[in-house]
Amino acid sequence: MSRWRHPLLILAAALMLLPILWAALVSTRPQDAIIGARLLTMPSLDAIAANYGRAVTASPLFGFIGNGIAVCSLILFFQVLIMVPAGYALAKLRFPGRETLWGGVLLGLMVPAPVLAMPLFVMVAMLGLMDSLPALVLPWVVSSLGIFLMRQFFRRVPDEIIEAARLDGLSELELLVRVLLPLARPTLGAFAIISLVAHWNELYWPSIVVTSAERATPPFGVMLFQTQEAGTEYGALMAGALIIALPLVAAFLLLQRRFIEGLVAMK
Repeated sequence: MSRWRHPLLILAAALMLLPILWAALVSTRPQDAIIGARLLTMPSLDAIAANYGRAVTASPLFGFIGNGIAVCSLILFFQVLIMVPAGYALAKLRFPGRETLWGGVLLGLMVPAPVLAMPLFVMVAMLGLMDSLPALVLPWVVSSLGIFLMRQFFRRVPDEIIEAARLDGLSELELLVRVLLPLARPTLGAFAIISLVAHWNELYWPSIVVTSAERATPPFGVMLFQTQEAGTEYGALMAGALIIALPLVAAFLLLQRRFIEGLVAMK
């Protein structure tokens, strides 16, 4: 079986990359080549300039990207701010109701996000936060997955390290920040990639609470671009989709080492 491992992995990678390669191919062709029989001809520099130029100028594409960066960064910041102490408390501290809280975390892992869309929408509307940055951020600042991962990581940390730090006079906050947090970097890096990919690609929730292009996140912005500006200009649409994917690719390249280390640590 081991001799088939690499061919199977290469085949799986090729299948996953095929839609991206096809989008890149479409973005370099004129409209008549896309809908005709000339899609596999050589790329046209004029078509590339026209498609990418229209993608950038026909809609506030960089505004969508800026909104996505702001939303994903704020969500990740608050998720880490909450999940690190929560995971530490559930793993190493003894307090009344700990098992009940842990059961709530597990329940949160089992409930699909769309199930919560209606109550979250009612809460956002009652607070008057529709079509705002808080409406996109606040519902996701508590991550059951993040708390679960941090708890599992802290459970593997020897108690002797924690006791030694306490004997040195460190408070629980200093112990968490100065001793445990550096050890948790691989897990945090893996979770960061998961969170960024999930919320960068989120379309369902923004389509509920966003009513203007000024607050549109990247996927929702591409959908608006398709329906309002690009129409059937598939070359410009694919060019916009590729441009919007670039920040996510850059984030993965930046965090890939931590991501792989985190996956290995989860075994």
